[in-house]
Amino acid sequence: MTKLAAIQMVSGPDIAQNIATIKRQLHLLRQDNPKEDMLVVVPECCLVFGTSDEVVIAKAETIGAGEMQAGLCSLAQEFNVYLVGGTIALKAPDGRNFAASLLISPTGEVLAQYNKIHLFDVDVNDGIGQYRESDATFPGQDISVIETPIGRIGMAVCYDLRFSALFRTMREQQADIVVLPSAFTKETGKAHWEVLLRARAIENQCYMVGANQGGVHENGRETWGQSMIVNPWGEVEAQIATGEGAVASDYDKQRIEAIRVKMPTLSQQRLTSCRLK
Repeated sequence: MTKLAAIQMVSGPDIAQNIATIKRQLHLLRQDNPKEDMLVVVPECCLVFGTSDEVVIAKAETIGAGEMQAGLCSLAQEFNVYLVGGTIALKAPDGRNFAASLLISPTGEVLAQYNKIHLFDVDVNDGIGQYRESDATFPGQDISVIETPIGRIGMAVCYDLRFSALFRTMREQQADIVVLPSAFTKETGKAHWEVLLRARAIENQCYMVGANQGGVHENGRETWGQSMIVNPWGEVEAQIATGEGAVASDYDKQRIEAIRVKMPTLSQQRLTSCRLK
C-alpha cells in the first residue's frame, strides 16, 4: 500500500525552525504509517516565508549545494519517504531565483527539480494587495513528469493550478499523481482552492496532492490552508483546515486505471493542448 500525504505549515523566515516543523510532522505520519511507501508534499516557500525579497535572495542557494537542499534530502532519507520539498529559492541566471520544487527519493537523491512556471503577478483584496512574484522569481520553462516505483508524478506549484493546459500536458505524459505545493492567499484560497484542485483531478483523472501554507505569518500575510488529497473522481479523501498539521490517504492505482477505461477522455479529446510559450 502507498500513502499520499500533505504537510501543512505556517512557515517563517528561519530555515532551521521550518525544517524542525517538517520533521515533527513526518514523525507523526510515520507513527501512523510505519511500513507503507509514502509520497509526502510540503508547501510552497516551506523553508523561508514571510520576509522581504531581499532576504529570500540572500538565502537563495546554488543548485546542488546548501542548507535547504541538504535538510530536505536528509529528511527524505531519515523517514524513508518520497518527499516533494515544497519550493525553495535556487539561483537563476539573471540574478533572480527559481521557485524550485524538488522531488527527493527515500535515499535522499534529488530525482527532479521543477521550477514554477506561472508567476503570481496579481492584485488581491487582502492586507498585501499587490503581488509581483516575477520581480524576484525567474519563470520555469520545463514540464516535469517523473517515473517512480509508486507512480508517474507530475509537478506543479500554487498559481500553476489556474492553467489547465499545464495539467492536460502532464496527463498526456501519463501522470498518475500531481503534486501541488502552495501558498494560496486567504482570499483566493477561500474562493478557488478546493474547486480548482477538484477540477484538475476530474479533468485529468489523477490524484491531486495539495500542500498549502495555512495561517497568519510573521509578516502579517494570511494563507488559506485546507491542504487536501483529491482522488481521480474528484472526491476529497482527506483535508485539514488551518494551522500546522498533516493528512494522508491511500493511493489506488487500479482506481485510476478503471476510471480512465470507463471514461476515456484523453483519447476522446478533439482539441490539441496548448503548449508552453
